[in-house]
Amino acid sequence: MLRKLLIWGAAAVLICAPSAFAQTATDTDSKSFAVTGNVPALCSGGTLTGEGGTFDLGVLVDTTTGFLRTDLSAPARVLGGAFCSARSTITVNATRLAAVNYTAVPPAGFSRQVDYTATASGWTPTAASFATAAASNPAASQTRDNAFTGDIAVSVSDFATTGGTALRPVADTAYRGLVTVTLSAVQ
Repeated sequence: MLRKLLIWGAAAVLICAPSAFAQTATDTDSKSFAVTGNVPALCSGGTLTGEGGTFDLGVLVDTTTGFLRTDLSAPARVLGGAFCSARSTITVNATRLAAVNYTAVPPAGFSRQVDYTATASGWTPTAASFATAAASNPAASQTRDNAFTGDIAVSVSDFATTGGTALRPVADTAYRGLVTVTLSAVQ
């Protein structure tokens, strides 16, 4: 009888064993996948709006005295829709207005260059400005701490004959200078 009980007990263990040790299967299984990408630091100077990329000052001198006009001005030029996707620096640089054709050393009492200040405003709380007569221009670069989009107004002002107000600009059909505004992402 003991032997019969042991055989029945062993058979019961074998019959129950497959269901006790089998893994539970379900009708749902899922896997996860990471989605990744990146955005590089980008800057764009925007689009020049309005009258184009020239500050046309017209006749630079008072035709009665020959001295530089004190009322020289030109409307600001706007770079619309400028943006940087990261921290950025705006820098303005300028070159003096210089006689293009008259390249010789001017005679006493005359100059072939005109100084001015170029300013880029709207990007940072303090406008970036560059004075062509200055030995250094620490305000020419300004940094913004976060991404930004907006308009930049570029202007020229404070004209003065290079070498002093007692000098007259020499006659030339073209005086040219250049203002450059640069936006740079700062990493």
